[in-house]
Amino acid sequence: MSVRILALVGSLRSGSHNRQLAEAAVKHAPEGVEIVVHEGLGDLPFYNEDVDAEGSVPAEAARLREVAGGADAFLLFSPEYNGTIPAVLKNAIDWLSRPYGAGALSGKPVAVVGTAFGQYGGVWAQDETRKAAGIAGATVLEDVKLSIPNSVVRFAEAHPADDAEITGQLVEVLGRVSAAAAPSAA
Repeated sequence: MSVRILALVGSLRSGSHNRQLAEAAVKHAPEGVEIVVHEGLGDLPFYNEDVDAEGSVPAEAARLREVAGGADAFLLFSPEYNGTIPAVLKNAIDWLSRPYGAGALSGKPVAVVGTAFGQYGGVWAQDETRKAAGIAGATVLEDVKLSIPNSVVRFAEAHPADDAEITGQLVEVLGRVSAAAAPSAA
C-alpha cells in the first residue's frame, strides 16, 4: 500500500523554483510514495463562506477538497512574498479547513518546504504556512523542514531535481512525511 502525498505549490509563476522543487519530489519519491502536484490553485476563488454551502461550492474548490480528501499527507511548497505566505497557498488552506473540524487537512500530516530568493530560503513564509495549516486542523510536522536560500542563483543553471544535495534532503523529507502518514503511525 502506497502513501499518497498531495503537493500544493504557493507560486503560480511558470518558471517557479518551488514548482520545480515539487517536480523534483515527484521524480525522486521513494518506493511506496506517490506525490501528486495539484494543478488549479490559480483558478480557486478566494474563500467566501457565503458560497461555501451545499450546492453552491465553486467547482475548483470542490475538486481541491476531493483530491485532498484522498491524500494521506500534504507537502506544501511555499515561496516568500513580502515576508509571508503567498495568498494562493493561504487560500487553499482556507478552503481545506472547512467544514470546520472536518476539513480535508484535519488530522493529516503536513510538512512545509520551499525555496526563495533571500538568504533564509523563505523561513518566515514557511513558518506562517505551518501556523495556518495547524490552525486549519492539520498535524504539522514541525521538525520536518527544508528552506533553500538564493533560489535565483542556485537554480539558474540546474533544475532542483538535478541537484544531488537538494534531492537528498527532499528524499529525507518525503520519507519522514510518508512515515507520519503510514497506517502504522496512526
